Amino acid sequence: MTVAQPQPEGLTFECETGNYHTFCPISCVAWLYQKIEDSFFLVIGTKTCGYFLQNAMGVMIFAEPRYAMAELEEGDISAKLNDYDELKRLCLQIKRDRNPSVIIWIGTCTTEIIKTDLEGLAPKLESEIGIPIVVARANGLDYAFTQGEDTVLAAMAARCPDKAPVAETEKNERNAIQKLLNFGKQKEDVAQEESEYANHPPLVLFGSLPDPVVTNLTLELKKQGIKVSGWLPAKRYTELPVLEEGYYVAGVNPFLSRTATTLMRRRKCKLIGAPFPIGPDGTRAWIEKICSVFNIEPKGLDEREAQIWASMEDYLQIVRGKSVFFMGDNLLEVSLARFLIRCGMTCPEIGIPYMDKRYQDAELRLLEKTCHEMGVPLPTIVEKPDNYNQIQRIYELKPDLVITGMAHANPLEARGINTKWSVEFTFAQMHGFTNARDILELVTRPLRRNNSLKDLGWDKLVKEDAKV
Repeated sequence: MTVAQPQPEGLTFECETGNYHTFCPISCVAWLYQKIEDSFFLVIGTKTCGYFLQNAMGVMIFAEPRYAMAELEEGDISAKLNDYDELKRLCLQIKRDRNPSVIIWIGTCTTEIIKTDLEGLAPKLESEIGIPIVVARANGLDYAFTQGEDTVLAAMAARCPDKAPVAETEKNERNAIQKLLNFGKQKEDVAQEESEYANHPPLVLFGSLPDPVVTNLTLELKKQGIKVSGWLPAKRYTELPVLEEGYYVAGVNPFLSRTATTLMRRRKCKLIGAPFPIGPDGTRAWIEKICSVFNIEPKGLDEREAQIWASMEDYLQIVRGKSVFFMGDNLLEVSLARFLIRCGMTCPEIGIPYMDKRYQDAELRLLEKTCHEMGVPLPTIVEKPDNYNQIQRIYELKPDLVITGMAHANPLEARGINTKWSVEFTFAQMHGFTNARDILELVTRPLRRNNSLKDLGWDKLVKEDAKV
């Protein structure tokens, strides 16, 4: 007779010594240059960095992008050339051709290794050319490619104004979100809606999301009487949110721990430690936490969440009872695992390149609570996983789906293991109530593909080929 092993009371954390099989963090340029519409990104690195950007982003760009490479040649690396003069020439050319509101220098591994003093060069050059220059070191020494955004937002947080605008023109410049929400409304209606907001301290949200998702989350909080004072980043550099001491801030992504630290330490803001608005369960918990901090009684969330779960029933039938294994790639793993467990899946292991337990504390507690409520074993969280060991565990556990980086997807598929690229979740619109279905669309695609192949009798052909 086998004796059931007692379940651990809390989550189990392990740390291996594997390599980081992720994209380079300079890839954050791919989505940030589109989000900050009046920006220009100058990546300062070697030809290898240029090749990476050209290959990684060439597939998704259909118009002339607002980024460029400042390539370090052998002469630069041996310090024979003048960095300042060359960067000045490039920035003047950018100003003449594009006239952006801000130039963001992305320092790569090479600038770190040869100790290029970008932070020292930027202020002098900024005063000469008359355009703000923000320095962000989004290099391959980071754990995950999504942390490139974290570095850029942390650098931009230092540039946010510390006083609310006084002049009417300045106010209008910085009220892009309100303009969007109030488009086409009469002044009387706008005044009526403003009076419906609760009296609470200013709230700024941070994390780069597509405009429809920004509008959606802003409206969800508006239903609770909570007014969003601004987003970091804003659509335009000139619309960066005001950050005074004592302002409240809340993040929307799990990989923004450096930005959160900067906002707390340098800008003296108060961080709302909430789960992240991924999936209907996470979105509800995120809204409830913000409401609780402002002493507001949330309303209508039960019905809102139930409505979303009901609308996803066709997808939920596919994933219920299935198992998912995360190899670790983009730092979204814990949030996605928590949502999929709520959908009825089991998750034996969550691999993650880097875990900031303080910043993800609320998310980890929600994951634990979700596992208890769904009656499934708690997953093991493996930081910096060794992929060789992970492959052995995958063979042993035989999960129905492995969510992994692009480097491992094809080799796993060749061994008969269903995979999904984790990078697809990075670029998908998946935050908030309305986008939860999109997460399941991605997750179920390989499972639905297999069902279709079975209907065609493909699985029988594969077995016969294997015998031959």
